[in-house]
Amino acid sequence: MKVMILAAGRGERMRPLTDTCPKPLLTVGNLPLIGHHLKRLYLAGFRDVVINHAWLGHMIEAKLGNGQDYGVNIAYSAENSGGLETAGGIATALPLLGDKPFLVVNGDVLTDIDFSKAFAIAQTMQQSQDQAYLWLVDNPAHHPQGDFGLTPAGKVTESQPVQSFTFSGVGVYQPALFNQIAPHTRAKLAPLLRTAIASGQVRGEHHQGLWLDVGTIERLEQANQIIEQHLL
Repeated sequence: MKVMILAAGRGERMRPLTDTCPKPLLTVGNLPLIGHHLKRLYLAGFRDVVINHAWLGHMIEAKLGNGQDYGVNIAYSAENSGGLETAGGIATALPLLGDKPFLVVNGDVLTDIDFSKAFAIAQTMQQSQDQAYLWLVDNPAHHPQGDFGLTPAGKVTESQPVQSFTFSGVGVYQPALFNQIAPHTRAKLAPLLRTAIASGQVRGEHHQGLWLDVGTIERLEQANQIIEQHLL
């Protein structure tokens, strides 16, 4: 099973740090932020990793190389400097991801989600009509309204006024979800997910462990504290 790490964001809220360093390479503990994903993906059993990049992407390739330092094989999907948004980036990388369900992880989160679960989830998806499986988390202070709801049976729904959750940026997807997006075009993920949700084709779970959106300098400091306290 293959995994894609989304690493094409400009990191505007992290400036000036990201003026000269792509966000995935910002240091958290003794590793670049993306290094924590690579380390945990290896331990979970993944070996083939696709990384998309745009802003200062050459620095990501120079730092990570072919992935041998992390025990994985990295292939890169280069985008123009403006990036293609999440769905556009995934659609462009499909030739590298193959024709089976794959895991996607946002490069700018720090989490202890059990990536090894993705293997069984992918097998189940191949025998069902599901197009996506999402890990949802409690709504953080910077996103109190949440994104989606979740039924007791594990079906993802449109956001519920009583109980909503935030999409973690970690999901398993069927390649067919992106079939209508031409490579190298900008496209957001949310509309695709909402269409699939309306058709009852998205399942998920509520992750109650560690999850941090490392999207600001303040949250980068939080991430360093988490590593220093050996919470990941």
